[in-house]
Parts: sequence; C-alpha cells; structure tokens
Amino acid sequence: MEAIASSSKTKPYKKHIFNVELHLASVGVARKVVEHQRSEKAYSQGDPATDVLYVQRGGIKLSLANVVGKEAVVAMLGPGDFFGEGCLAGQRVRMATATAIAPTTLLVIEQKEMARVLHTERVFSDRFVTYMLSRNIRIEQDLVDQLFNSTEKRLARTLLLLGRCGLQDQPNKMLPKVSQGLLAEMIGTTRGRVNFFMNKFRELGFINYNKSGLHIHASLLNVVLHE
Repeated sequence: MEAIASSSKTKPYKKHIFNVELHLASVGVARKVVEHQRSEKAYSQGDPATDVLYVQRGGIKLSLANVVGKEAVVAMLGPGDFFGEGCLAGQRVRMATATAIAPTTLLVIEQKEMARVLHTERVFSDRFVTYMLSRNIRIEQDLVDQLFNSTEKRLARTLLLLGRCGLQDQPNKMLPKVSQGLLAEMIGTTRGRVNFFMNKFRELGFINYNKSGLHIHASLLNVVLHE
C-alpha cells in the first residue's frame, strides 16, 4: 500500500521534483489542463489507460475495489506527482480509481506523446526515471511500514508525507481536510484508533486544527524516529 511507510529510523520520503511544465513547454509537448472538484474522479478502475497525468495543484487519492466492492486506498498524491504511467508499459485499463481530495488541477499527456518525449528528450527522461525510482523506494518503505511499524508510527509518517504534498523543497505543514476515515484506510486500522492517536498528537503539540485545515509540526517526526 503506497499510503505511507518507513522503518523506525527512516527519514520521511523526499520527492525528486522537477519543473514538468517548463520542460514540456520547451519541447512543444501537446497536453491539456483539466480541473477537478473535490470527490470528482479523474478516471475509474477499468477505464481505458490512454494518458499520463501530472498533479499541478490539489491532491489525488488512488483506490482499488475488489469484486465485492470493498475499497482500499493505495496512494495519496500531491503537486509534483505523476500517475497513470502504467499505459507506458502496455497497461490497457486503469488498475485503480483516481479521485480528487481537494480542488485539483491536472496536466494530461496522451500516452504516445509522453512516450515520444521520453525517447527524444534526455533531460526530461532522466528526471522522470529518477522520479519513478524514488517512488518505487517509497512503495518498498510502505510495505515495511505495514508489516513492522505500529499504528501510531504509521499515522505519524502518513501525516508527515501528506504534509509534503504542496511544496517541492520543504514540508507544506498545513494539510487540506483529510477525514479520519480516509487516514484509517491508508494505514490499515480503524477510525477509532486514528482518532485516539490524533488526539494524542494534538495534546503533545505535534499537530493542531484550525478552520484552514490540519497544521503539522516538525516535532511529529519524533514519533517516527522513536524506538
């Protein structure tokens, strides 16, 4: 589950972000900008896989549903993230549903156009490969987290990673509204357990709430690093 993961001594994941819009504009790549409102789907599981998407603003939840309709959140993405890249490897249909968790702006690049620029523009291709390798490392860390770390550590790391969605080089410590139910799905626990630890984090001064959203303090990292 890409929701969040790390060993107890692993530092929060840091994205390798580059200026996608600048690179694509400089080589004349055909693309379009699409706006989605909160809870609106960018695509659904089973849809044809025809485009690669890039998050310019907002956030995307990737979720999978089994044959009986049970849903699991497998990733939370923010500005600087690509998704839907499976079409570049021959994936014909979407394996997950992509849903906006806030007002979201996406850059949509048709599969053939993305493949062309990856083959012809070395700088862009190198940066894209670096990004994908970094994300694979994060997926491995997620698995470690799910297998070995406590609920408290998984929740703390989730909040820290979500807090980095908005900025490239430093944490965006103000999170958009993310429900406790969604956090519970991401880390594989119950809403009640999430509520318990969120209250604990608030009492310890690691987080606080206001009308704008959830504010994450860097001190929350102590929960992840604590043995």
